[in-house]
Amino acid sequence: MFLLLCRRLSAMALDGFRAAVYHGSLTDAISNVQQRTPESFNSHTLSIAITGESGSGRSSLINAMRGLRAGDEGAAETGMLDTMTMPVAYPDPVLPGVTLWDLPGVGTPYFPLDTYWERLNLSQYDFFIIVGFQRFRSDHAWLACKIQRMGMRFYFVRSKADADLDASRRQRPSSYDEERILEQIREDCRRGVAAEGVGHPQVFVVSSWEPNRYDFPLLRQTLQMELPRLRRHAFLLSLPAVASPIINQKKAALKGEIWKIALFSCLLAAIPVPGLAFLGTFFVFRKHLFGYSSNFGVDNRSLLALARQVRRPLGELTAMMTSLGTTPMMALKLLLDSVGAAMMVAEYSWKRLPVFGALVSGGVALVTTFFMLRKHLASIADDTRRVLSKALEAERENAI
Repeated sequence: MFLLLCRRLSAMALDGFRAAVYHGSLTDAISNVQQRTPESFNSHTLSIAITGESGSGRSSLINAMRGLRAGDEGAAETGMLDTMTMPVAYPDPVLPGVTLWDLPGVGTPYFPLDTYWERLNLSQYDFFIIVGFQRFRSDHAWLACKIQRMGMRFYFVRSKADADLDASRRQRPSSYDEERILEQIREDCRRGVAAEGVGHPQVFVVSSWEPNRYDFPLLRQTLQMELPRLRRHAFLLSLPAVASPIINQKKAALKGEIWKIALFSCLLAAIPVPGLAFLGTFFVFRKHLFGYSSNFGVDNRSLLALARQVRRPLGELTAMMTSLGTTPMMALKLLLDSVGAAMMVAEYSWKRLPVFGALVSGGVALVTTFFMLRKHLASIADDTRRVLSKALEAERENAI
């Protein structure tokens, strides 16, 4: 019953988000997320990708997290050779809605580093656990940077702690100190991850053969404690894809009205008044261009309100804009560069041949208005996607 209620709340929240985006209120779209309770994210599934180099103990870690040993029914395949060619999903028996994905090892002949992310489509996962052993490697650094650039989060798990401790005990039995060695391993991993610009990395030193020792209990406890936050983070990451078809729908509706605007511009330009063709085209173009910005919620006032809401400088949002924005002089310059000469020829023709001149003026105004508005409607729709993605990114960062 509780899960069903969470699903209903989630569906209602998504409907509210979609409606806000369609009506051009990006602040309401973000508020829709900000006002959600932690419980409302319980119905969202979480896909956790377990990755790392071949032989690092990824499959053994998954088995340990699921309370299984190699050879048990449903256990992940383990072995010296990494023969995986496809990710394999394993449901977490303790955490509802959580799926652990056993990924092929990175840096193998089958999955070289430079194509690993794209070939396995790692963007589809919500969270990552990078598994390494012996020492922090360049492959780990590459994965950490890539995950961070995609706006995602990860834990770094240093596996096979029992083997490291056993080796230290054999090499220096007189000075052996288990906790000191474990802390040295943790610090080496933290330095390696932090050196890649990743702040405050979560590092766990574990042995999959001894799931009740070292940091393994802490790993499970931390994952369970952070689950609502991770689900919210994954939900925010999914929202740009939710918003995109809504933005396309709105663009299509406005696009269908452009021919009427262009026809009005054509009729206005055909009136035999010197300069009216150009001025009419300019003001019609300017009015609707600014109208599109306001309609999608990316005009100056809306952007300022959105920047305040997500606690970011306005410049971070305006940097996402590539359309003309709301500067009249920019619109005027564009029209002068694009159609100024054509309008002058049209008006000259009108003076010599009134009927022909009226046709030329109207035709130039119609074509110019139609294609320029189509181009900038598409540009403003793209701006909306980028601005909303940036605002959602800021909201994710605010929650960390």
